[in-house]
This record gives sequence, C-alpha cells and structure tokens, in this order.
Amino acid sequence: MDLNADLAEGDELGATDLALLDHVTSASLACGFHAGSRQAMRATAAACVERGVSIGAHVSYRDRAGFGRRTLDVASDRLVADLVEQWEILIEEVDAVGGTVSYVKPHGALYNMLAVDPEVADTVVRALAPRCRVLVGLPGGAQAGPADAAGMVVVPEGFCDRGYDATGLLVPRGADGALVDDPDEAGRRARSLALDGGLDAVDGTWVAVDVRTLCIHGDRPGADLHARAVRHALDGAGVEVRAFAGPTRAPADAPA
Repeated sequence: MDLNADLAEGDELGATDLALLDHVTSASLACGFHAGSRQAMRATAAACVERGVSIGAHVSYRDRAGFGRRTLDVASDRLVADLVEQWEILIEEVDAVGGTVSYVKPHGALYNMLAVDPEVADTVVRALAPRCRVLVGLPGGAQAGPADAAGMVVVPEGFCDRGYDATGLLVPRGADGALVDDPDEAGRRARSLALDGGLDAVDGTWVAVDVRTLCIHGDRPGADLHARAVRHALDGAGVEVRAFAGPTRAPADAPA
C-alpha cells in the first residue's frame, strides 16, 4: 500500500510538510493554480528526492481564491492548456533538483469531476496521457475508460482522514462526518482499507473500497500527526508501505 500526501500548498516549504515526508511514500505537489509557488515546489521536490519519496503533479482548476475546491465551468481546450501549463511548471522545478514526476493526481473539484463527468475525464486524459502514464483517482470513476484507451494506469485512492457515504463517495466538506479529526481513528480506517478492502460509512454501513494508495491531506491542522498514526497503524498490521509509481514520466517533448 502506498501512502501519499498533498503538499507544496504554501508559499514555501513548511515544517508540517517536512514532517509528513518522514512518513509517506508519495507526495502530490501543488502546481500553483490552487495553491503553492515555484519556491515551494522546488524545495518540496528536493526534500522528496532526499528521502526517496515519489513525486506527483497535483493539478487543479485555476482557482486560488477557492483553493481549487469550487467546480468551474471551463471549456475543454482551456482546461487542456491549463493542465499542460501546470505539468510543465512542476517539471521545471522538479528537474532542477534532479527529481522525476511519476504520476498525476487532480486536486479538489477537478478530482471529483474526474470521477463523475465523462467530458472532464476525457479532457484530463487528453491533456496528460502524452506526458504521464499514471493517474490517481477515485475507484471506478469516469476516468477509467478514457485512461485505459490512452494507455494510462489508474491508481485507485482511498482517504483515511475523510468520511464516506453509503455509496462509496466522499462526504462533502462541511457536512457532518466529512473530516476525521482523530489521528488514531485515521489509523484504524487506513488499516481497514488496506486489510479489509473497505470501511464503515458515516451511517454505519460497510462500504467496499478497493484502493492502492491512501491520502493524507497536507493542508489540514495536525496532518503530520495523522500521517504518523496512519503509518504506525499500517506498519503495525504488517502492511508493506511503498510507492506505487517509479520514474515513469514521458519525454518533455511529448505531443499536446
């Protein structure tokens, strides 16, 4: 099982990001459109390289005011251009410290739309398949068909610090049960996802969730405590924690 965190969402590399990197095996770096800066990207990438943590591109809608968590109506060609721009920005900063971008994981509203909107899924795959062969998303989402046709591997992701509803979708932020605040509870949920293939939804029903990577949100208070508790729970349960992706980035001159 891989353990990933969403990082580089500040203007510079912070203490919490560094603490998270001591526990995770993959890090999805913000590319500046919802948060972050080139300085934060480069410093976080350097810390990942030093620790052997796999690096991913955390692309989003162009929405710093809403932290990328607002669903925007963006024309397909405009979204393609935005995604390619973010990818190229991150590549420059990661290349500068000798690293490699191994996967792509959309952020926030774009991540959710990728799972339910076939047009958005087609657009994301069209933009990124020539550049990257590994895409992280919700299990069974709309991205599966287009990604497979384009030769991308979809890595299904679970969330040990978020609540699920009875259908297997994440509870919307702001609703009761959306966030898991107790690090030990996050650890128990991680162990359940890794060993039992699912977890209890907010209404108490069992939900099957087949995943290969677990996410810790780096922007939440106490994210490093959650990461430590989750890693301790997985290690204690005998789960091998390792990155799902190696250096699989396509050539920089890949076609649009």
